[in-house]
Amino acid sequence: MTAEKIRESVIAGTWYPADAASLRREVSKYLDRAVPTAIDGELLGIIVPHAGYLYSGGVAAYAYKLLVRHPFDRVLILAPSHRASFFGSSIYNLGGYRTPLGIVALDREIIDQLYTNTPLIKYVPHADLTEHSLEIQLPFLQRVLPEFMLTPVIMGNQAFDYCTRLADAIVSACGGKRVLLVASTDLSHYYPYEEAKRLDSILLDRLQAFDTEGLAREIQSEHCQACGAGPVLTLMLAAKKLGADTVSILNYANSGDVTGERSSGVVGYMAAAIFNSKEGGVKKDKDRSEASIDLGYTSEEKEQLRGLALKAIRNRCLGEPAPQEESPSEHLSEPRGAFVCLHKEGELRGCIGRVESTRPLWETIKEMAVEAAFRDPRFCSLEEEELDKIDLEISVLTPLRLIESPSEIEIGKHGLLIRKAFHSGLLLPQVATEHGWDPTEFLQWTCAKAGLPKKAWRDPDTKIYIFSADIF
Repeated sequence: MTAEKIRESVIAGTWYPADAASLRREVSKYLDRAVPTAIDGELLGIIVPHAGYLYSGGVAAYAYKLLVRHPFDRVLILAPSHRASFFGSSIYNLGGYRTPLGIVALDREIIDQLYTNTPLIKYVPHADLTEHSLEIQLPFLQRVLPEFMLTPVIMGNQAFDYCTRLADAIVSACGGKRVLLVASTDLSHYYPYEEAKRLDSILLDRLQAFDTEGLAREIQSEHCQACGAGPVLTLMLAAKKLGADTVSILNYANSGDVTGERSSGVVGYMAAAIFNSKEGGVKKDKDRSEASIDLGYTSEEKEQLRGLALKAIRNRCLGEPAPQEESPSEHLSEPRGAFVCLHKEGELRGCIGRVESTRPLWETIKEMAVEAAFRDPRFCSLEEEELDKIDLEISVLTPLRLIESPSEIEIGKHGLLIRKAFHSGLLLPQVATEHGWDPTEFLQWTCAKAGLPKKAWRDPDTKIYIFSADIF
């Protein structure tokens, strides 16, 4: 078997930090600050900018933050060629892509299908030599997705008829699979600040109306501008055929907003999500209730636990002494494992818990609430102005049960804990129902949460535990 030829980074140290720790901190900083509007539906694609992180990282984070609650393990990126001229599209197929955060593996199955489906896709060696528009997306993906395979498409042709044919090939290769489609583009280039905003507003209006043909006409007539117009149009065409019906603009800014320098020409940046809203509505709340079992807590007891958790968070945030509570009922004093999850505007804001506990449940809830608000390493500490914006979800766990076969897992009833050597990972019951996973996908994502290969659940020395939860 021929050894892979890894595509090395060509922008580390310039467009983003070359040091892994610094890059991780910078991406996390942008993700922590981003508060995108929650989407109610099945996410199919995102549109993100591709300037250096100093300029567009904060905007891109609004789209990538969605993947925390809408994870994927396959990603197809459509990116424009800025320097190389060629017809059609190029897919690098020699090996994975390396960034300071590690190597991203190629999705051989989809790449092979795209090569087969159309003669307009091939490998063009000079297409990727200095191109930044695709690589700039990878560190964000590496931070928000535990593990994923990449299909890297660099477009040399952005004509609308070609976009249509490429979209058909993508639909043929990705139909029936769960693949995130990503379009990489910046907007207007080097116009005065107000003129740039006017031009970009035309594009944003056509995009939000999901008017692909109208957007193509506006770009052709030069009424608006996007260096990645081809990727955007291809994504819109493919996503619509895959069931998308809605586009949401998550964030817009230009380089003048970022740097404060508005006297010279600016560059526009935008983050957007494309999704199927028919999957939305009350589905997530319904999924949570379906994943919950009844452990006999009354509505008054549940409200008491929620009140204790919220009070503990508020006192800690305001620097006030921890409340001295009288012991609640005997029922709430039983030792049980529990998780506390915080959400803000529909997005996860922190989640920490104990699988098992020797302490009374009410004490565990208070402790885990504070941990979720201030010590979840994925998020910055909760700020005072966020106190009235958070929703709180408590999951009281049943004892763990070691299983012999994955056939014992019931989606909608069981959560998973996987242990192997020094690795362990846990996902609550509601996670599988929210994402529509089957037992195999649930096992794979729990392995990823543990930092293990996705097939590690098959290993003889891997232990798989199930549990249920009363969720409120």
